[in-house]
Amino acid sequence: MTVRVEVDSWHFVPPRLAALLKARIEAAPAVTSIPFTPFETPLPEARIALLSTAGISYPPDAPFDMDGERANPVWGDPSWRQIPATATAADVEVNHLHIDTSYIQRDLNVALPLERLAELVAAREVGASAPRHYSVMGFQLDGTAQLRDSAPAIAAAMRIDGVTGAVLAPV
Repeated sequence: MTVRVEVDSWHFVPPRLAALLKARIEAAPAVTSIPFTPFETPLPEARIALLSTAGISYPPDAPFDMDGERANPVWGDPSWRQIPATATAADVEVNHLHIDTSYIQRDLNVALPLERLAELVAAREVGASAPRHYSVMGFQLDGTAQLRDSAPAIAAAMRIDGVTGAVLAPV
């Protein structure tokens, strides 16, 4: 039996901001193709990295720019952060005004499933966890800087770590 669950993507977004975002989405050009690369590494041999869009930082790295976000509510910090595989919820900060971060503070796995990945590795369903994982601030009305700077830098760091697959944990 298939159970259908409807997700309210706008649950944590203030109504005025939700209206602005919905209007921008409707006005955006239609996506005509999605780049796709088949995952060819068997999971028991794969080294997996996680990428969260929750704006998670790991001190002593600087947090994401909340002051810039407060000054311009339609701007999101386009930079990125590394989080070691050994990090726990007590080790990280969540810097994002466009989402309710309290649920992440209660359970980091909601936005960065480090413990779930470790369980899959322990069960030998996944070969290994990457030594580093990554976070960006997912709220980007203009993704130019993130695509130009952050994405290639994250990809380069993953190559250095021998990552063969990545799991996106969007929030």
